[in-house]
Amino acid sequence: MKIGLIGAGKMGIGLAKNMIRHGHDVVVLTRAARRAEELQLEGLEAVTNTGAFVQQLDPSKIIWMMVPAGDAVDDTIDLLLPHLKGGDVVIDGGNSHFEDSVSRSEFLASRGIDYLDVGTSGGTEGALNGACLMIGGSREAYVRLEPLFSDLAVEGGYGYFGRSGAGHYVKMVHNGIEYAMMQAISEGFELLKKSEYGFDLQKIAKVYDQGSIIEGFLMGTTARALKSTEEIESLLPVVKSSGEGLWTVEEALRLKVPVETIALSLFKRYATESQGFGAKLLSRMRYEFGGHEARKEE
Repeated sequence: MKIGLIGAGKMGIGLAKNMIRHGHDVVVLTRAARRAEELQLEGLEAVTNTGAFVQQLDPSKIIWMMVPAGDAVDDTIDLLLPHLKGGDVVIDGGNSHFEDSVSRSEFLASRGIDYLDVGTSGGTEGALNGACLMIGGSREAYVRLEPLFSDLAVEGGYGYFGRSGAGHYVKMVHNGIEYAMMQAISEGFELLKKSEYGFDLQKIAKVYDQGSIIEGFLMGTTARALKSTEEIESLLPVVKSSGEGLWTVEEALRLKVPVETIALSLFKRYATESQGFGAKLLSRMRYEFGGHEARKEE
């Protein structure tokens, strides 16, 4: 397949390289000429002009967006719209609110254009080597593109969950769960650090990640983050909320579902006045798996 990709950040470029490795042709659209030059040096085809971008795609265009939720998605759709026609497919692989995905799908469907919401997890490493994909939208479009999703995902790591918005809904709840799991890990390691045993925290994380009930991706991330406790101590204990935790709690309130642990983990992110080691570790963990900014104290 020939894929047009918009969003030249770490996740987007990881996906592009993943696509190429599986035999797909990819062209990247970026507004910045310098960024296009950098991508070309990395072996990627990159352009800065929207017209040139769409002209290089197949007659039935497939365009994958990896841009921030909100206005950036709508602005990108507006940019593309004059160049789209019936039968084209637009994919939103970012963390959009599911209700926005429903509205965008309806808008594009009125023009014969399919819109798939594809929640993407696995961090930058997953984007490059095998992601987890949660997909909603037209079943016909999903079936058409399933070989692409199969190529990009880790084995067994993709699924179609229903009509428009379903993919981003599943991803929203995934991120809410992630908030709670990360908060529990950070609190546990703050307790370990403050104990009188003088623990080697990275060693503990590595042992936890080998056969224990709490082993897994986040514990491996924790072990990598703990390679330097001095570096963690230099960070500001500020952990931003990217939106999905809030949306999860809002949806839980709408449906009257008690999600106390997820809600508390969201509130803890808001409580940036906390100066604990656990908050600093949480910030570093987000950097390790997703490349999120970890600000250092001045």
